[in-house]
Amino acid sequence: MANPFPACPVVLVTGASRGLGRGIALQLAELGCSIAINYCGNQAAAAETAELCHRAAASTAQKFIPLRADIGVKEARRLLLASTLAEFGRLDGLVNNAGIAPKVRADITEAGEDSYAEVMRTNLEGPHFLTQLAARHWLETKPAPLLSGGFKVVFVTSISADTASVNRSEYCLSKAGLAMAAQLWAGRLAAHGIQVVEVRPGIMATDMTAQVREKYDALLASGLVPQMRWGTAEDVGRTVRAVFAGQLPFSAGAVIPVDGGFHLRRL
Repeated sequence: MANPFPACPVVLVTGASRGLGRGIALQLAELGCSIAINYCGNQAAAAETAELCHRAAASTAQKFIPLRADIGVKEARRLLLASTLAEFGRLDGLVNNAGIAPKVRADITEAGEDSYAEVMRTNLEGPHFLTQLAARHWLETKPAPLLSGGFKVVFVTSISADTASVNRSEYCLSKAGLAMAAQLWAGRLAAHGIQVVEVRPGIMATDMTAQVREKYDALLASGLVPQMRWGTAEDVGRTVRAVFAGQLPFSAGAVIPVDGGFHLRRL
């Protein structure tokens, strides 16, 4: 398939070594984008994502480079953006996908402050301030966009943004805050040709849910999700791809559920 873009747009995808991030990277590679594949610790998985992206690429001009950085650390965020610009020469989009679950699922009456701080640092502080860095770059340097409709930022949140799980309170709080961050950045940047949207996955088949697979298998079979199946990385990737393909041009600040209908109010 020929690359639909006159030149390869560059997208930084955080947490792209596996899971939802890998699914997003693969779809954007197929679309014709070059990808800065951010990872925190699993270099082998990041290299595998890069290889899979090469196989899916729309043209040989695309580049796929793993970049190590813990987005929960201020200096690491700065270096991640600087490395992306140094390696690719530009930035056209940011997908804030990286996130962690609490190491221990604890009832809200027992959940500790250290766990809260760790989850918030990665899930909320990291993407919020990484977006600030990207926004400043675009606003100050005013590069010509390669994507239809201008530059784009996607926040990958979760149904936990508005669905309470009392044994994962810090995770729910982080995703609720991230949903508001998406709204804030959408409102601030829309007039400058920078589209910000939120993609809100539901019950997804990832490493994060592997330990509770049997629990959710039963819930899915009982109809908790109208479509009665697990969500996949490809489901999320296709949604993000639609945003970057310019198929939602008048949807600044949109919250896009990818949850099989979980969000529906039903009797």
